Amino acid sequence: MNIYPAIDLYEGTAVRLFKGNYDKMTLYDKNPLHTALKFQSQGSSFLHLVDLEGAKNGVPANLDTIKEIVEKTNLFIQLGGGIRCMKTAETYLSMGVDRVILGTAAITEKGFLKEAVKNYGAQIAVGVDIKDRKVAIKGWTELSPYSCEDFCRQMQAMGVQTIICTDVSKDGAMRGTNRELYRQLSHICSIDIIASGGVSTLEDIRALSDMQLHGAILGKALYTEALYLPEAIEAAKGKELLK
Repeated sequence: MNIYPAIDLYEGTAVRLFKGNYDKMTLYDKNPLHTALKFQSQGSSFLHLVDLEGAKNGVPANLDTIKEIVEKTNLFIQLGGGIRCMKTAETYLSMGVDRVILGTAAITEKGFLKEAVKNYGAQIAVGVDIKDRKVAIKGWTELSPYSCEDFCRQMQAMGVQTIICTDVSKDGAMRGTNRELYRQLSHICSIDIIASGGVSTLEDIRALSDMQLHGAILGKALYTEALYLPEAIEAAKGKELLK
């Protein structure tokens, strides 16, 4: 299983939200590139970026910051937040982002999703954000009528190869991840699943790895030093870090 350390961008800075609440935002780094380079120096090969302003408003707001991270690191970068038209997806992919994540648009613009998957295949992922057992959209501020299971089945049928599934109630809460949710999804879907939200212990990582998930995203646990990234990477491989 792969570990994706996360950087959430807001006004060009690295922040974290608590349970998706924009009013409960903590600033961690005024220069997100520093954080990305730290993750790289600690052995990461992957990075999960989110444009929080884009997610909320549907308009990319951190292009310069994202471009700098792409150009100055060697990380595989997946990016989500406000990618609701082909032009935005193409802008990011041409910039060097390795994979873009469609969230709101995967529900509200199915034609766009089909075209994106047809044109870019594995470079298109879908974010499945769960709130009150429904798929949430528009930066977690609205609920769609879809259950997680039904929506994931739809995505698989449309040819989507990767989903990033977040239990919003767990996000930033440091109370463990929703292992049962990922266990259920791994049984009903054959596509790659990346777990997100509340992954805060090595036990969480080992449990998700045992389910043979594709990846797990680490956020607040890294910023608060509850988890040490090199240890998390080794745990995801079923190993322990030799000290």
